[in-house]
Amino acid sequence: MVGFITTEVYLMPTVEKLSIALPTEMAALVRRAVDGGEYSSNSEVIRDALRDWTHKRNLREQGLSNLRKAWREAVADGSEGLEPGPVFKRLEKKYGVTTKKTGR
Repeated sequence: MVGFITTEVYLMPTVEKLSIALPTEMAALVRRAVDGGEYSSNSEVIRDALRDWTHKRNLREQGLSNLRKAWREAVADGSEGLEPGPVFKRLEKKYGVTTKKTGR
């Protein structure tokens, strides 16, 4: 039987080295996470934080996009809409708050 040796090439992502400055408290948190074994390096902590930040940012952008779409649909809707009084009463009841009358 003839044996085959397969070699796989794994491409490493391009890495760019950055220098960052952190407040003392944040730097201590990073060091504590590495020293505690939660992460293997300071860079890994920062990469994880940036992944979370990117995810939150993408969710926020998606939410804004959905809101803009809903706004455009509402503006384009030719219906008369709803009276604000009953809507506010429903919201006040739902959230247990009352709106202040401004006299305007």
